Amino acid sequence: MTRVTRRSMLLALAMVTVAATLMGCTGKNESQGNGKGDQPPSKTAGADSGQAGPGSEEGLPMKDGKYDPPVTITTVKRLAGAVEFKNGETADDNVHYRWAKEKLGIEIKNLWSVKDTNGAYATKLKLALSSNEKMPDVLFASGAEAQLLIDSGKFMEVGELFDKYASDTWKKAMNEDPTVWYEFTRDGKRYGIPNLDYDYNNDPVLWVRGDWMTKLALEPPANLEDYEKLLDAFTNGDPDGDGQDNTYGVSTGLKNFYGDSFGLGWVFGAYGSMPSFWLEQEDGSLAYGSVLPQIKEGLQKLKDWVQKGYIPLESSIWDASKAGSFMSAGSAGSFAGPYWSEAWPMGDLNKNNPDAELITFTLPIGPDGTSMHYGRHPYNGGLFINKDMSNPEIFFTYANYMFDHAADPKVGSEFENGWAQGYDWDIVDGEVTYDLSEIPGGGVRVFFYGLLDQGPRIPSQNVQALVKIAESGKPETPYEKIWGGFVPPIELQSATDVWNSRQFSVKNAFTGGATATMESKWDYLQKLEMETYSKIIFGNEPVEAFDAFVEKWNAQGGERITKEVNEWYKSVTQ
Repeated sequence: MTRVTRRSMLLALAMVTVAATLMGCTGKNESQGNGKGDQPPSKTAGADSGQAGPGSEEGLPMKDGKYDPPVTITTVKRLAGAVEFKNGETADDNVHYRWAKEKLGIEIKNLWSVKDTNGAYATKLKLALSSNEKMPDVLFASGAEAQLLIDSGKFMEVGELFDKYASDTWKKAMNEDPTVWYEFTRDGKRYGIPNLDYDYNNDPVLWVRGDWMTKLALEPPANLEDYEKLLDAFTNGDPDGDGQDNTYGVSTGLKNFYGDSFGLGWVFGAYGSMPSFWLEQEDGSLAYGSVLPQIKEGLQKLKDWVQKGYIPLESSIWDASKAGSFMSAGSAGSFAGPYWSEAWPMGDLNKNNPDAELITFTLPIGPDGTSMHYGRHPYNGGLFINKDMSNPEIFFTYANYMFDHAADPKVGSEFENGWAQGYDWDIVDGEVTYDLSEIPGGGVRVFFYGLLDQGPRIPSQNVQALVKIAESGKPETPYEKIWGGFVPPIELQSATDVWNSRQFSVKNAFTGGATATMESKWDYLQKLEMETYSKIIFGNEPVEAFDAFVEKWNAQGGERITKEVNEWYKSVTQ
């Protein structure tokens, strides 16, 4: 029985798990602090409060930088998988909510909160919309749910509000990539404020078993030809020394997409296209990367690797979690994923094998020097403001303060060491520590608690800070000390690899939700795409089957969708 045939028998036995991936005080509000309105301010500034709106000259009274009397802002809370509380606190009563009331005079109240596992937050949000439940003053949403909020007509056009009230720090961060607004733009109006995230945070690098490379006397891979030598050695050279034919060149999860952060989209990128991405062409139009002719060379390459036994057949039904577990079990020699992949999904590698060593490299380039890899726009959703919120400037008071003081804290400031002592930092044996395991009672990440999902983030800040620490060997600014205290040394190297290959990062140019034809055709077309790719790579279909797929894709709605996508792109870019 051949190696591939033997492995194909295991395909039906593969168990797949679904992983949750990892995610100025007054600003421009000149009316705040005036307090000369005829109507006394209510103790709530939320929907139906009857207070003056942001266009009025009266504003809400403030004293010493805080609302006096305090005001209330309502929200609904997504509790990501990493969110934890301590000291008996909850999503409704915690150290950050108390800080906001004490420091800014803003009381944050949750209408509801939910642990966001298996899409629970999106499900609850859709149910709330469909049953016409009362919406909060401010909430976070992403993907299809963000589009539903816009369609509902319940939320404000926020572009003018942002222009008027956002602080210079927040605006500067937003302007690092103005395309972050596109997803929330309709007919030239902006209905969601992009919730900024760190740029390059999900770009993949190549993770390799360094101890296996040393044992087999292998050189770092610069291109696909070099990388194939590693794949062959890891597959056939008995790198774990157990005398058995049980290792593979690469572990990957290809269940849902070929072009995501943990997949092998970069192999296609080495030939000039990226599956699942809409790519801008030389004439300025958008084309769907999965149907471009360059894809055929990537399909052929992956098919060759499967036939040579470099890739487990089971990876066709694996997600990132399963692929990471396979790598951490010591069954594969390489893995592509973000700079933090040693923590998840490969977190058990050294637990399983204390002598295992991970090192990282930039992704191998193609035969002619071409390279493209997964990138993501530096935001992870949008922040929406209820049309019935009478004083939306309150949200900007909060967000401005967070961007001006917490995003890049200054020496001697309240956020110099983190958000809250005894929570995300503490002093142990006379030294500041960010190690959650060393904080008495256990540490928690307070930045998950706020109105800004995962806190205020300046896109360019994180990876560059890690690169700077790697180069100098010592963090200098408060931000560098905080984030340098979070990460292990391997992430300083892997973040440097991300930075050194940033010119090859490609972002999906279409972020406009579902077009009219997508609503009825996209699920079918994606299924057709995945089935075709899998049959070619893992099955007996020849690479030439790709041509028939492209023809069918266009005929079954793809051509019309391409037209609609370009109409959207023209509307937002102009």
